[in-house]
Amino acid sequence: MTLTVAGLQHAGVAGDVEANLAIIETAAREAVDRGATMLVTPEMFVTGYNIDGSLEELAAQDLPSRVARIARQVGISIVAGLPLPVETSPETRPGTSAAASTGQPRGIHNSLVVIDAHGTELTRYNKTHLFGELDRGLFVAGEALPEPIEVDGVRLGFLICYDVEFPETVRAAALAGVDAVIVPTAQMEPFAHIAERLIPVRAWENQVHIAYVNRTGFEGELRYVGRSSIVGPDGERLAALGGLDAGLLVATIDPDATTRARRANPYLDDRRPDLY
Repeated sequence: MTLTVAGLQHAGVAGDVEANLAIIETAAREAVDRGATMLVTPEMFVTGYNIDGSLEELAAQDLPSRVARIARQVGISIVAGLPLPVETSPETRPGTSAAASTGQPRGIHNSLVVIDAHGTELTRYNKTHLFGELDRGLFVAGEALPEPIEVDGVRLGFLICYDVEFPETVRAAALAGVDAVIVPTAQMEPFAHIAERLIPVRAWENQVHIAYVNRTGFEGELRYVGRSSIVGPDGERLAALGGLDAGLLVATIDPDATTRARRANPYLDDRRPDLY
């Protein structure tokens, strides 16, 4: 089994859910036409990222169901970046915390949801590593890395933006047996080197595919660097876009390639965890 992934690199429309959902639907239809069975959006794409005060109001809408409607209508799995109220997140659903049981919001998460081609939510993940004053001023950090899931028989892990910059997060996914780590991001200047140099290293050192899907354009004072890529487990880019491009990058995640890479480069087998 293989999984063909389309990554949407786009500026989006800050604060305009309707416009961003329309962009996702158009991209989903193009992705299907190009043979993809999964579409990945950038971080916080459904609402916009650097839009400050309106995020809590937008997060109160049932955004996952609106993404699910597109996935079902078009017939493609979608990984969508969006905000979620803290009380609806997996770790604080009713019965698991006092805040959830009272129904009182405790802020919002920077999240992703994974919806299959039938419109069923497979998982959601809340960003665990918050970057700088912007992230910490807007969001509550998630408390757990996501469990891997299978989509079309391919085992996937998920991270969001800054999460992937910690070697432990990708290593944890690799040790859990994933073939690919899907990373919606909103990487901005002056950090283009993360997209250009770090992402291929993360793929190489863990022998996993990484789909790193970024924004382009501007939001407020942020200038996004684009440079989305899908990288193979040998560290080679399978597909990539430039800093100013808007559109789709498409590549196939092949578990056999993961197996071959781990045979050729046995970092995971040769670790000495007793030493560190």
